[in-house]
Amino acid sequence: MSLTMFLLALGATCRITRFLTKDTLAGGLRIWVTDRFGEESKAAYLITCGWCSSVWVSAVAVGCGACLEGSPWFRIPATALSVSYLAGVASRWLD
Repeated sequence: MSLTMFLLALGATCRITRFLTKDTLAGGLRIWVTDRFGEESKAAYLITCGWCSSVWVSAVAVGCGACLEGSPWFRIPATALSVSYLAGVASRWLD
């Protein structure tokens, strides 16, 4: 895996993990998991813990990056997710 693909997988992992564990738009998913499995369940912990979720998200991102290296099917979405994450981080510093 090239450095570029690694960095894109990293950025995509950061953004998807942030979306799943913190963003308001995924709040319904977190509520559904909590209601379905219980507030103290491992599933509820997984969907709210960035460290835990990122393991699984990164496995998919790195797997896709390795299999689709150089393909626009990986590069374009991973670039968009990476830029989105960096824009969110930058907005915290600038606001």
